Order: sequence, then structure tokens, then C-alpha cells
Amino acid sequence: MTFSFPFTLIQETELSEPDSALIAAARRACLTAYAPYSRFHVGAAALLENGETVCGSNQENASFTVGTCAERCTLYYANARFPGVAVRTLAIAACKDDGIFIPAPITPCGACRQALIEIEQKQRVPMRLLLYGSEKIYCIEKAADLLPLHFGANTLDGQ
Repeated sequence: MTFSFPFTLIQETELSEPDSALIAAARRACLTAYAPYSRFHVGAAALLENGETVCGSNQENASFTVGTCAERCTLYYANARFPGVAVRTLAIAACKDDGIFIPAPITPCGACRQALIEIEQKQRVPMRLLLYGSEKIYCIEKAADLLPLHFGANTLDGQ
């Protein structure tokens, strides 16, 4: 058995104005990361159904499990600030300490993929992802595509 997921490869020049602005916000969010251990600064920006954009970044800790990723930081802040408002698109970018962005698109870790799916299921509308790399961008139409055979609420119900 093989697992695959659909995505579109996009060049930066092909982005719509709203997508370009969202990626720019994710890139700026990298500047707020606290990453003294990994030196890997990740920023995320979420465009909400109400037109608002919220941003977050990774926040590390010497006790590694206490830190949090940019994706979850952004999504949880969006839910706290605008409860019940769906996230339509989430853009993610990463750079090193030198500020140079990673050439390949950054993909969410497993924990973030699980959180993305949970939020997507809760809001009952797909969450589009823009994964930014300085040389190419991946567009994924729904978060659930990132994690085949994911654990979800229906799993707890025995379905």
C-alpha cells in the first residue's frame, strides 16, 4: 500500500494577492520566534473566515517538550481571540538564525498535523495550507491530506 496526498506546486509569482500577503505575514512571524536551541525560526499566519489574520511562531524551552510549534501557537491564538471563526488558510515559513529562508517548503510536524486535522474537523470546513520555501511553495487544499489514517473524534467513537 502506498500513501500519497494531493498538492499543487506554486511559484511565488503565481500567488494571488491575499496568498502573497499571508505568506509575507508568516515570514515576518519568523522574526518573533524564540529558537536558541534549534536555531530554526518558524512563523505561521492564519487567514480567518472573518477576514482577520493572526500570526504565531515557534517558542522553544530548555525543557524541549515545553516549547510549542508556530502552527499550534497560531491556531490556538486564533481560537482564543476569535472563537468559532474558521481558519481558511494557514501559511508556514521557516528561516535559520541568519534570516535566510529555507529553500524547500516547511511541513508541519506530526503533532501539528494532528492538531490541524482536529481543528479542521471542528470547524467543518477545509483548512488550506501554504507551505513556503524560498524556491517553491506547496498548496494543500485540506489539512487532513497531510496525515492519512489520522486519529480523530470518530476513532474515539469506535468508527
